[in-house]
Amino acid sequence: MSAPDPLAAIAAVRRACLVADGHDPVDEAVHLRLKHRGLDATDSWVEDDGFALRHAAALDLAVAPDARGAGLGGRLAALATADDGPLAAWSHGDHPAARRLAARLGFARTRELWVMRRPAAVPLPEVAVPPGVTIRGFEPADADAVLAVNAAAFAHHPEQGAMSMADLEERRAEPWFDPAGLLLAVDEDGALLGFHWTKQHDAEHGEVYVVGVSPDAHGRGLGKALTIAGLRYLAACRIEQVHLFVESDNEPALRLYSGLGFTHQPADTHVQYERTSHQPQPSHEAPSHR
Repeated sequence: MSAPDPLAAIAAVRRACLVADGHDPVDEAVHLRLKHRGLDATDSWVEDDGFALRHAAALDLAVAPDARGAGLGGRLAALATADDGPLAAWSHGDHPAARRLAARLGFARTRELWVMRRPAAVPLPEVAVPPGVTIRGFEPADADAVLAVNAAAFAHHPEQGAMSMADLEERRAEPWFDPAGLLLAVDEDGALLGFHWTKQHDAEHGEVYVVGVSPDAHGRGLGKALTIAGLRYLAACRIEQVHLFVESDNEPALRLYSGLGFTHQPADTHVQYERTSHQPQPSHEAPSHR
């Protein structure tokens, strides 16, 4: 039975999943799309206790904790994956039921995104800024340069590298945005070399949101300098804990973050599953999960 108010039903399911699982079942990009554009350009299957959203080649599916185990997730997944074509879906928290459902639907495990955390009170080294480089806060006139460096730094990243001016403006309009927390490394001519965008979620939690360095500035220690500068900024905000997201196979980043006191627990793992083409599934329902 479809929900009379799909957006309200989606929000309610998300809140219930966040409380039970510790993770929002959709990522920030989906959150902002729902907030600003609703279900425009999105195929949706929404019930009071669960939803499936298909936008371009991305699938998001969630079932409220109290409704799991009754086949709703399998039914929604079957509807959302019936059409042919590549699809990708995230399991936030690497839930075993998501693995079983992915296997039944012909999705392969392709990426792992780790959440790493550190107490803000852990001492930090000094910021070693390379000669001729200044670190300062963001100003509106920096927007184009930030987008250009972001595109170059994340040219092969499937999500971050595609950030547009509209995406940037949406994030700048969010309550958490603080221009002083978007730290820019510029050279003597004012050219942007890299940035560290921090996020303060609330009075206790902060995030290393994005660290990007222009490929032309690699090898100068800017990534580490910007990371430490951002962590010092967050510590000055008197938060208690900082977290970040990092690809599990990004060994240089893992070494840097581990050396700065970040740790990862297995439950803090997000897994992406992908389907390259449609494969007909058995008629019986798969186990239910987001």
